[in-house]
Amino acid sequence: MVNGDTLKRRFELLEPVLDERLRRLFAAAEAEAIGRRGSVLVSEATGVSRRAIRVGQQELLNRERSDPTGAEREPRRIRKPGGGRKKATTKDATLRKDLNALVDPLTCGDPESPLRWTCKSVRTLTAELKAKGHQTSHRMVAELLHEMGYSLQANRKTREGAAHPDRDAQFHYINTQMQAALTASEPAISVDTKKKELIGDFRNGGQEWRPQGQPEDVRVHDFKIPELGRVAPYGVYDIGENTGWVAVGTDHDTAEFAVATIRSWWLSMGRNGYPQATKLLITADGGGSNGSRLRLWKTQLQRLADEIGLPITVCHFPPGTSKWNKIEHRLFSFITQNWRGKPLVSHEVIFNLIAATTTNTGLRVHAELDSTPYPLGQKVTAAELAAVNIKRHDFHGDWNYTISPAQNGTLIL
Repeated sequence: MVNGDTLKRRFELLEPVLDERLRRLFAAAEAEAIGRRGSVLVSEATGVSRRAIRVGQQELLNRERSDPTGAEREPRRIRKPGGGRKKATTKDATLRKDLNALVDPLTCGDPESPLRWTCKSVRTLTAELKAKGHQTSHRMVAELLHEMGYSLQANRKTREGAAHPDRDAQFHYINTQMQAALTASEPAISVDTKKKELIGDFRNGGQEWRPQGQPEDVRVHDFKIPELGRVAPYGVYDIGENTGWVAVGTDHDTAEFAVATIRSWWLSMGRNGYPQATKLLITADGGGSNGSRLRLWKTQLQRLADEIGLPITVCHFPPGTSKWNKIEHRLFSFITQNWRGKPLVSHEVIFNLIAATTTNTGLRVHAELDSTPYPLGQKVTAAELAAVNIKRHDFHGDWNYTISPAQNGTLIL
C-alpha cells in the first residue's frame, strides 16, 4: 500500500528544482511504479493533474520504445565539458611511466631500481613514487595498476627444464611394457620415496575439523628432535591390484632400503597376488635411491631376483618427469590428503595414518616400520657390478634393462 504522505513529502522536497517537464515525468514515473490507480493517488498527493500525468506516461513509453536497450540515452550534462576534478595522470604526466618502471624495472630499462629486490606492495610503490616527487596514495596506485593491466599473481610451475629428446618415446615404451604385463597378469609396480618427514609436534600443512578456537598447538620452529629424528617412507604401488605397501624407514634412504621394501612387498603381498608370475616389472624415477646409475641399486636387485627366482625388468622415467610416476598420484597424494593438518608426533601415528588411507576406487595400503640401519657410502666394486646378470634393452638400455636370476640363486617360495 502506497503511503500518500510519503509521496507528497518526496515531491515537496524535489519540487523547487523541477521544471514543468520534470514535474510531469516525476509524477508519471511514480504512477507507473504504483500501478493500478497510480495516477489518481499521485495526482492527489502532488497536485499534478491526471491529464499531465498521462502525457508524462506517454513520453516515458515513447522513449522506451525508441531505445529499448538504453544505448542512446545520455544524461543531461550539468558541468561544462572538461569540468570536475582532473585525473592524477593528467596532472602528473610522468606518474604512470614511473610506476611502470618500479613494477617491472628490467623490461622498462631501469635495472638499478631500488625495488628490484623488494616486495612491491602498493604502499611500498607509493612511498617510492612520493620519494620521486609524485603526489599519490596507495589507493590511487592500486587503481593505476589495474588500469595498466597488472594484477596480484602467484608463481606458476610450468618450466620443466630442458626435455630429453627421447622423453615421449620413453613414456610410450614404459606404457607398452606396463600394458603387456597387465594383459599377461604379471606384477607391475611403481616405486619411489615420499618426502621425508620430521617426527614430533611440528606443523603439518592443511586443515581438519576441531572445536572453534581450539587449533592444535605445534612447535614454532622445525628443528629435528634428536630422539625422534625423521622418517623416509618408501612406497610400492601395485598398478594392477590398486594396492600400496609403504615402509616407514628410520635410517637413510638408500638403494638397499628401496630393494628391501620391494622384497617385503613381494613376500607379504606380491607372491600371494601373483602365484603364476614369471617376471616382475618395476617403473621408477631416474634418480634417488632407485636411480638408473646407482651400482648398489642394480646389485641389490640381483640379490632380489636370485631370491624370488624371477627376472626383474626396470623402466626408469626420463630426467625431470618424476611426477608422471603412477605412485605419485595414485598413492602418495592420497596419503598426504589423509594426514593433512595432523602433526606426525610418532612412528605409530605415521604408519597408522598411511594404513588408513583409502579411496573410492578401492585403494588399500599397508604400512610397516623399518628400523633396520642402512648405512651410507657402501661401495660396489667393478667385479660385483660385472656379476650382475643384466640385459639392457635395445631402446635406451641405460633406462630399460632386465636383471635375471643367477644360476646359483636361492629361490624364495
